[in-house]
Amino acid sequence: MSRKYQIGVMGSAQDLNYSKEIEQLAEDIGLEIAKKGHIVVYGAEKDYDSLSTAAARGAKKVNGLTVGVTYGKGKDIWDKEGNTDIIISTGIERGGGREFVLVNSCDAIIAISGGSGTLTELAIAYQADIPMVVMRGTGGWSDKLADTFFDARERRKVIGAANAQQAVQNALDQISGQ
Repeated sequence: MSRKYQIGVMGSAQDLNYSKEIEQLAEDIGLEIAKKGHIVVYGAEKDYDSLSTAAARGAKKVNGLTVGVTYGKGKDIWDKEGNTDIIISTGIERGGGREFVLVNSCDAIIAISGGSGTLTELAIAYQADIPMVVMRGTGGWSDKLADTFFDARERRKVIGAANAQQAVQNALDQISGQ
C-alpha cells in the first residue's frame, strides 16, 4: 500500500433515532476501513453521539487510526471511550463550513442514512469529485441517492452498497480508479 487512504464516514446524528442495526453497520464500516489499513475520518460532534462516532468506535476495535473533524473552537467532542486519535477544530460552525473541511480531507466518503448534513457532505464530495458510497436500505439521503448521479453532468455516480465490506471495497475501487 502506497499510503493510508482517508475514508470519511458520514451519517445521521442521534437526534434522528436511528436503529441499533444501523449503528452496528456504522461500526462495521469503521472496523472494515481500519482492518484494511486506512484511516476513518468523521464529523466529531460536541453534544451527542452519531453514526460517524460509531464508525470511529469500530475502527478502534482493531486499533485503527481515527480523525474527528469538529465545528467551533476547542477539542471537546463526544468521545467518552477515547476513540479519536486526532481532532481537527475548524473554528467554523455547523451547517456547511465544517462539512467542507471534513469532506475535502477525505479520499472517499461512505454515507449511512443521513439528513441535511449528510446531503451537504455528499454535495460537497460531488463538487470536489470525491468518490461517494452510500448504504442501501438505511433510509435518508443514502437510499434516495444510491446508484444515481447528482445532476445531468453525470460526472460521478453515487455508488450503493449492501454491507460494510462492499462499501469499503467500493470506496477503495473508486479511489484507485481516479
